[in-house]
Amino acid sequence: MLPIDAAAHSSRWRRRHPVDKAVLGIGLTVLAISLPPWPGAALVLVTALVLLLGPAAVPAGRLWRAYRVPLGFCVTGALPLLMRVGGPGGFLSPAPDGPLRAGELLLRTSAASLGVLLFAFTTPMSDLLPRLVRAGVPAPLVDVALVTYRMSFLLLDSVRRVHRAQAARLGHTTRAATWRSLGGLGATAFVRSFDRAARLQTGLAGRGYDGALRVLVPEARVSARFTTASVTLLAALAALTCVLERPLS
Repeated sequence: MLPIDAAAHSSRWRRRHPVDKAVLGIGLTVLAISLPPWPGAALVLVTALVLLLGPAAVPAGRLWRAYRVPLGFCVTGALPLLMRVGGPGGFLSPAPDGPLRAGELLLRTSAASLGVLLFAFTTPMSDLLPRLVRAGVPAPLVDVALVTYRMSFLLLDSVRRVHRAQAARLGHTTRAATWRSLGGLGATAFVRSFDRAARLQTGLAGRGYDGALRVLVPEARVSARFTTASVTLLAALAALTCVLERPLS
């Protein structure tokens, strides 16, 4: 199980309906994208951090390990704005407003990423995917997503086991040995994935699979109080942004 999925299963908000958490998490993401970067995205970023570390009780270390990957993409996407191609300064020169634009983009994307992580850290996929059928998503599409989600964990577990076995047999002592081990790891994972898929198909057929996967979904109701508080918080952030908005210079 991935760390973010394990955190979602042990979250304080685990028993809340996904709609409650979607209103808050996706709402913060929409605000981060639509509001001015300063102070809108900055307020969203701080609010998402407070919610993740406070009410949602996500461990700081686990949050950082999950956040640093999208944050790296945010930084990578903002860096090109610092430079300009062509112009009086030559083929490549610093952009006049590069730091400003890069900072705005970094604020937007990093805040939006935290909004998505707020939803991901509190909502297991096993709770979300089965409910998508009730929302109108075609059942076969949800079934494929469920099977893919399950198979991804099996594949990661197989890769981890093979890598550990290779390391125990000194398969990473030299560069040449490492490359041979990586090739063997890829081949083994490829073969095992097909074997797992065949075994899964055989198991489903033996249990009378008729084209629909039926799973038990934990009972949960949409909380009017939680949803109202989330909408109020989002509206307050938008209003506070309008009051504090100043040009970033």
